[in-house]
Amino acid sequence: MPQKSSSRRSALLAELAVTSRRYMASYALFNQAVADRLGLHPTDLQCLNLLGLEEGPVTTGRVAELTGLTTGSATRLVDRLERAGFVTRTRDTADRRRVLVATVPERMAEVGAVWQRLSGRWDTLFEPYDDDEIALLIGHMRRTVELSAAQIALLREGTG
Repeated sequence: MPQKSSSRRSALLAELAVTSRRYMASYALFNQAVADRLGLHPTDLQCLNLLGLEEGPVTTGRVAELTGLTTGSATRLVDRLERAGFVTRTRDTADRRRVLVATVPERMAEVGAVWQRLSGRWDTLFEPYDDDEIALLIGHMRRTVELSAAQIALLREGTG
């Protein structure tokens, strides 16, 4: 990897810090607007997003893992989503002690419809990038997800 000048790197890292804060704030505000459109809390919307990536129904414990919430907070989140009709709870047929949380396809279609109306503009965002640049972005996003999970754990433990 080529050596970077320390003054240029310092300036870029400072700019990155400011730009990252704007980026995260803009996404949080965008998420809030989508959640408002659907009548959901922003965390609930992101939980639905994550549940949509799972292969099937999950336990509330898994909801806690996915969201970084405590099990009590995850239970309250699932309660809200169930009241709003976005998820159902059913007993696991293999282990009757377990309760599984499943998304309701019709309600998830409503969420999908909002994203579909907005997705065309997001797709154009990546047109200027070549495949290597997109791969770099994917790698960055994966590392960000991993770091965020670790930081959430530190905050939950009270050490962050």
